[in-house]
Amino acid sequence: MSITVNGVEISPAKIEAEIPRHHDARNPFAAAAHELILRELLLQQAVQQGVEGEDDDERIHAVIAAKCPVDDIAEQACEAFYQAHPDKFRSGDTVAASHILFDPRDGKQEGEVEALAQQVLDELKQAPQRFAELAQQHSACPSSADGGSLGALRRGETVPEFDAAVFSLEVGQMADALIKTDFGLHIIRVDGREPGRTVPFAMVKDQIAQFLAHQARSQALNRYLQTLQDAADIQGFDLASADPLWLA
Repeated sequence: MSITVNGVEISPAKIEAEIPRHHDARNPFAAAAHELILRELLLQQAVQQGVEGEDDDERIHAVIAAKCPVDDIAEQACEAFYQAHPDKFRSGDTVAASHILFDPRDGKQEGEVEALAQQVLDELKQAPQRFAELAQQHSACPSSADGGSLGALRRGETVPEFDAAVFSLEVGQMADALIKTDFGLHIIRVDGREPGRTVPFAMVKDQIAQFLAHQARSQALNRYLQTLQDAADIQGFDLASADPLWLA
């Protein structure tokens, strides 16, 4: 049975052409069909309202703009959102770190590289003040020129193994064991730590307003589309089988 929307057919070929755009959906066929039903409803509204445009997308956007207007977001609403979601407006912790990298791809056997790395780590446990000196001698990272210093790092800026190690150490502490990553073996030391800070409201006010406006538009569009669906004669498709659309 073909799908019709107020008597207008949506052909199987049209649905097949739409499916690739919904490959991540739980049911790609249902998602594609639902998308085309909603588009047809909006295009029918464009005809009824005499909305013109260069193409279907432009006519659809014009209908949505006319039927789902959003008032300007008040500053009080932005500030209330800011106060209610403090974690969203904090900069992440940073650490200043240094490392000595032993790269098994530098021509030596892997066992030799690990033995050398462990030897240097043992030396540093006895004489931690030699870190910069030994980094300059042994590190395969360009940071060796700066005594192994990597500067300030934010969480997530390095590979997971390095990230987990460096954010678990206290200031001045060196990792007890070698840290292995895809780059090689690391001796890691934390030189400083800066806690995250709350970003001032003035710096994020416009972003919050954009987010709240987008949220309000999505809610208004959802209500409008539900109204159109409830009033439409849709045959050959069960709307309950499709995932919600148009709800960015």
